[in-house]
Amino acid sequence: MDLVRVLAAIFLPPLGVFLQVGLGKDFWINLVLTMLFFFPGMIHAIYIIGRK
Repeated sequence: MDLVRVLAAIFLPPLGVFLQVGLGKDFWINLVLTMLFFFPGMIHAIYIIGRK
């Protein structure tokens, strides 16, 4: 399942974070980061997935 989350984090970062933590604070932070710039959102998503 982690492979699916990491692939989702690379192609659609908010989806990867949602699959890991749900609709919490980290999801909304990632959504804003992804809308501003895609690359920071991707890094944040991979960090959130790797942290847990």
